Amino acid sequence: MIDGIGIDVVDIDRFKASLGRTPGLLEKLFTPAEREKPLNSLAARFAAKEALAKALNAGKGLSWREAEVVNLESGKPVFLFRGEIADLIDGAEVHLSLSHDAGIASAMVIVERT
Repeated sequence: MIDGIGIDVVDIDRFKASLGRTPGLLEKLFTPAEREKPLNSLAARFAAKEALAKALNAGKGLSWREAEVVNLESGKPVFLFRGEIADLIDGAEVHLSLSHDAGIASAMVIVERT
């Protein structure tokens, strides 16, 4: 059964400007491994975290770094969950799709419970 769906779109130039004008934002949003990614991948990962929050119907206060986006050997993006977010997920299957092209990054998340 689908428990939640979330989608988010990020303007990559606007995201870059936000990172530039807000000291510490990169560290607040991303794990050390994520921070090594290029800007378009960071924007897509931010969109993924926003889409996840929407799919979980989660309010403010979740730590962005508790949901890390990694790629499987096949290239497929998946979340690694820790802390409070792992408790919210509670064994649900989370499907993730990312895209970035033409200055836009997007993500869609589906939370499915059996």
